[in-house]
Amino acid sequence: MKTIQFFDTTLRDGEQTPGVNFNTKEKVQIAKQLEKWGIDTIEAGFPIASMGDFEAVKAIAEHAENMTVAGLARCQKADIDRAHEALQNAKHPQIHVFLATSPVHMEFKLKMTPDEVIASIKEHVSYARSKFEKVQFSPEDATRTEKRFLLKAVQTAIDAGATIINVPDTVGYSNPTEYGALFKFLIDNIQSDQEIIFSSHCHDDLGMATANALAAIENGARRVEGTVNGIGERAGNTALEEIALALHIRKDFYKAQSNIRLNETKRTSDLVSRLSGVAVPRNKAIIGANAYAHESGIHQDGVLKNPDTYEIITPSLVGVNENSLPLGKLSGRHAFATKMVALGYQLADDELKDAFKRFKSLADKKKQVTEEDLIALMVGQAQECNEDYRLERVQLQYVSDGSQGAIVSINTGENESKTESAIGSGSIQAIYNSIDKIFVQKPALQEYYIKAITGGEDAQAEVHVTLADSENNKQFNGIGIDFDVLQASAKAYVKASEQFQKEVGKA
Repeated sequence: MKTIQFFDTTLRDGEQTPGVNFNTKEKVQIAKQLEKWGIDTIEAGFPIASMGDFEAVKAIAEHAENMTVAGLARCQKADIDRAHEALQNAKHPQIHVFLATSPVHMEFKLKMTPDEVIASIKEHVSYARSKFEKVQFSPEDATRTEKRFLLKAVQTAIDAGATIINVPDTVGYSNPTEYGALFKFLIDNIQSDQEIIFSSHCHDDLGMATANALAAIENGARRVEGTVNGIGERAGNTALEEIALALHIRKDFYKAQSNIRLNETKRTSDLVSRLSGVAVPRNKAIIGANAYAHESGIHQDGVLKNPDTYEIITPSLVGVNENSLPLGKLSGRHAFATKMVALGYQLADDELKDAFKRFKSLADKKKQVTEEDLIALMVGQAQECNEDYRLERVQLQYVSDGSQGAIVSINTGENESKTESAIGSGSIQAIYNSIDKIFVQKPALQEYYIKAITGGEDAQAEVHVTLADSENNKQFNGIGIDFDVLQASAKAYVKASEQFQKEVGKA
């Protein structure tokens, strides 16, 4: 049975999702969970793109123990040098070099002739190979490239030292029949004295990213690239959790396996969702809230008699456990610390002290604190440690048949606090109007989404907010977690507003 490598680009391609902006600490936190999930290679970022990306790639390279850490680079020596600098402390470094090969990209974006593209591939892949043992090359927009020219570009990269060839469906244009045939064509026609790994990279513009990736595997691909929850630019990327479960459930068909630890799937999905501020749709395959729910009476009857009637995936397989072994307000520090280690958190003494204090505060408000509550608590703690702006206080004046009033105080850094008041037709609007006055901004509230982290009346609230800047067509996501819905709503709006300020500035 062949093993399919999983290449995760959540922190690079996934961060290109409108409104998503991970800081370095969040990226390291996600990277650690991805390694625990079983990812073989993580594309940690695009080192030359910004100092933030460089620092994140460098930090992940220093933390990763088993997985390969890759940095993205254009066919430019400065990009390759910057990636080498960021990855110099990685135990298993890799560079991912790319250059577009489709006619539309060569003519209008690159303004290069086909011969110039081939020459650039040869020069820069050779240069990358002089600095890295593992070199991956991607002919960007491969699925809209003339096949013979694509083969020439791939062969040039292999001759120059690339041992991994990624075939990207950059704009989500292909379909399973075409995409699978393209892999077969390339694999059948390349010439190499060493083993070459072919990889798929699909976007979901036509809703076929997962199907295309599986078609590539059927036709010889041994690596699949994608993101957690399928996040990414435009309609997103191949959802890696879907590929992992498809290979497992249908191993009779694909005759393939992976290193993914399936019971870490839900935890990985939740972490990415909370830190990105992008909610997982309830009907999302594998990890959506409704993925294991049965509304139809006929379905319910069948599942009660035998789950196999309507469930091909058991919830526990992906880490959705009915019994989450809750802690309570009488639980001690040792039990709490042991539980956090079991959840994958290695906390320093000061971090454990802060986390236990937060746990006790939460336990005083809740009857039971579940694993989901603890994970949310850690996400909230990580976010607050990296925020320049912190919500200090929310005060409301509620009138059942009139306008609502709110007073909000925010710490804007260096112990400076600002307070403003405003009215609104509802409590949330009043709070958000007050925050807008503090930031002197006028964004459009594009999305407001609230869900309970666990069931019951004492559940913590998780609020997702998306702000939009109509002039620059940009989005900014924020997430807030709190026992109180209004407090969580305010936290989410402050988080999104902080990003709005950094990108857009005052209105």
